[in-house]
Amino acid sequence: MFFSWIGYTLLIFAIIYLLIRLNYIQALYQKEQKLNAKQKEALKEEQLLIRKYKTQLQRAIGNIDILTDELNKVRNDIKSLRAKNSQAKLEKDQLQKRIKELEDRIDALI
Repeated sequence: MFFSWIGYTLLIFAIIYLLIRLNYIQALYQKEQKLNAKQKEALKEEQLLIRKYKTQLQRAIGNIDILTDELNKVRNDIKSLRAKNSQAKLEKDQLQKRIKELEDRIDALI
């Protein structure tokens, strides 16, 4: 009888120990599940942010392409204006020389 009582006591202690261990493992598992859920949510948010920034980057690159085209057009316009300005200066100098020659002729005739 004493041995059966010790056997039952050890069996009860073993069951209590296993139940406590089971609850502890369940708590850890639930905590891990919550942590995994939070990490998955954080990953989804980060993926959305990456998509948003990727879209903004693509728009900015498109804007840069447009601005580059405009800049090239303006550079070409500046080059043509410089050429026209140089041509106008040459014509002005030639006209000044012609005027000076005509004034010298007029003075010679007077």
